[in-house]
Amino acid sequence: MLSINTVCPATRDKLIRSEIGADDPIPDGALWIDLLNPTLEEDRKVEQHLRISIPTREEMRDLEPSEIIYTENHAHYMTARVICRTNTTVPKLADVTFILTEKALVTVRYDEPGAFTIFQNRVTKPDGCGLEPSAVIEGLIEAIVDRAAEVLRGVGDQIEEASREIFEGESATVERNSAYQLVIRKIGRHEHLISNVLESMVSIERVLLFLSANYKRPARSSSSIAPEWRTAVRDVQAIEEHASFLSSKLQFMLNATPGLVGLEQNKIIKLFSVVSVVFMPPTLVASSYGMNFTHMPELEWLYGYPVALVMMVVFAVLPYLFFRWKKWL
Repeated sequence: MLSINTVCPATRDKLIRSEIGADDPIPDGALWIDLLNPTLEEDRKVEQHLRISIPTREEMRDLEPSEIIYTENHAHYMTARVICRTNTTVPKLADVTFILTEKALVTVRYDEPGAFTIFQNRVTKPDGCGLEPSAVIEGLIEAIVDRAAEVLRGVGDQIEEASREIFEGESATVERNSAYQLVIRKIGRHEHLISNVLESMVSIERVLLFLSANYKRPARSSSSIAPEWRTAVRDVQAIEEHASFLSSKLQFMLNATPGLVGLEQNKIIKLFSVVSVVFMPPTLVASSYGMNFTHMPELEWLYGYPVALVMMVVFAVLPYLFFRWKKWL
């Protein structure tokens, strides 16, 4: 799909989005050209319009680290990884190529990150975006960073909930519902999402550093909005620090969970040990009077049986009271 965003001719303060058909030419005023799952014909149309080369999906996938960011024919090519499908159980990173020229910004993507939808809604409102290619990519990167911050905030809330399940849950409930196992699975999903956000922000930071060092606004630009690359870099670094903090918190929870599982198991083993010790003296008494000896005077007593029962009860109660006195129970 080939979509273009042009400046609204009536108000000159927002962009108008439209889709280009197979036989329709790209207008000269196209400020942002968005290629979503483009065909070869759409690639060629954009190439002829801007006199640039559009990378295919296979080329984007096979890029070496040194080829992610480069300049060719006065056009800046930058490939970043943008987080998407965060609302699913398997979030992923989508490769997005930004091609910044003096005439327009071109984005090539094969997935639909939520940041693009957010930015598309923003640019259709008055003063939602600057009216030059550098301002468009600045706003788009800002939307990507805002989306990453929103994802991290949601993950942070879920981590707090998981932490309460671990450290404030009742033991009986934990054992009955296998909460520890569920929490460990949640920790794995959260860590996967955080690592995706961190990887995305690292790639975005590379793009921003490249733009800050290499991109110069054209002299003919009449816009007073200059791209604040350095401010965006600081925002990205703040998100990276937040992601690292959440990752370390998850690591602590992951280390603490087996320890708590061990404590629960120790309680069970301790209970069985106490029960076995409590029943050992009565068992000794019962087994003594179960021996088949001919001369056992107690067997002839009138009160021999009640005395044996009382002895077993007393010998069972005494260890229990001793354990309570020692505060082992």
